[in-house]
Amino acid sequence: MSPILRYLSCIVLGLMLGLSVTLAGKENATPTTHYNFPLLIDVIETVETYYVDKIDRNELIAAAIEGIFNKLDPYSDFLEHEDLLTLREANRGEYFGYGFEIAHEQQRVKIVTPFPHSPAERAGIKAGDIILSVNDTPVTVAQLPVILQEIRTASIAKNSIRMALQHDNGQTYRVSLRPEIISIDSVHSQLLGDNIGYIRLSGFQRTSATEMRTVLQHWQTLPLQGLVLDLRNNPGGLLEQAIEIADLFLDQGKIVSTQGRFFDANSDYYASPEVLAGNIPLLVLINKGSASAAEVLAGALHENHRATLMGQQSYGKGTVQSLIPTLYSVNAVKLTIARYTTPDGNNIHTKGIRPDILFVTEGITEQNNVHIIAAGQADSHIVDDIELKQAVSWITQQH
Repeated sequence: MSPILRYLSCIVLGLMLGLSVTLAGKENATPTTHYNFPLLIDVIETVETYYVDKIDRNELIAAAIEGIFNKLDPYSDFLEHEDLLTLREANRGEYFGYGFEIAHEQQRVKIVTPFPHSPAERAGIKAGDIILSVNDTPVTVAQLPVILQEIRTASIAKNSIRMALQHDNGQTYRVSLRPEIISIDSVHSQLLGDNIGYIRLSGFQRTSATEMRTVLQHWQTLPLQGLVLDLRNNPGGLLEQAIEIADLFLDQGKIVSTQGRFFDANSDYYASPEVLAGNIPLLVLINKGSASAAEVLAGALHENHRATLMGQQSYGKGTVQSLIPTLYSVNAVKLTIARYTTPDGNNIHTKGIRPDILFVTEGITEQNNVHIIAAGQADSHIVDDIELKQAVSWITQQH
């Protein structure tokens, strides 16, 4: 290289370094980056063009979408076609899977509830259990999206999954779950001795309010001494179903209020004068697996002085999700659009609802209180369920 060219090269390099230092200095002094959609497109195109390894644009867009939902709460998600079908099936009362709902809390991933008659329930998984690993991969909040995808993939492929979990008492255990079609009958009813009605509500599906109305109408001619409404291990479901069921027990008063950023997310829901079970004593059983819509119902009945609550403090999920379709009908966005408050204005999110009669530990049967009473049998068959036995005793004492 000639001396002149070498000299010019040094000048150009010096100018570039000087310009870089100057720009860096200005950037540190006054941040000027505006994060907008054109910038996102520019970043994706830059990575796609210049990154050392070839990455498909679809992968980059999928990563960007995943990053968006990692920024949101654990109840918001982008639903692929299979996930959307699963959710719709669950709202209809059935789905194919392992039978548990999870969420993260205080940097731990926990079981919200095992579904009745599911592989999870039969394996002994309890509400509140901490998930330690799935298929020998440690479970952390940061890894939760990856773990959820692995569970979904295994379910679609009809493969078993291995899980390590920990009970509240610190005991660890391992289970192997194989997916199956899980039918979720949301309403189970039984007439106990002394004309005490028992209703187990395991979820809030599209037909739950209709099923509840049918049971209460069938009992209209009976001289009921009281009702036990069992919401234990009820993970929630459709908010409108919880509102309709609350209305069956209330002839006046606010049921729930929702607050969000857009107009339709702000509503107050009130009971109508029509009531099917308005005067008889009502006791509601809840536990740490009672969440979301179950807490809406329990809070409405409790704060309108219609029911006494017994059991354990509930889970504490005070948000409302909505399914929003995307440009492609095979996908949807499940998005938290509002928070809700109880009739007295209480926000129970992460706090839960404390029952009037508190049980420190669960007294439940191996069947998780679902179908625990054989049809046509008397109270002697509830002795293994301490809380239900106490609920019946409480109603008896009201007379």
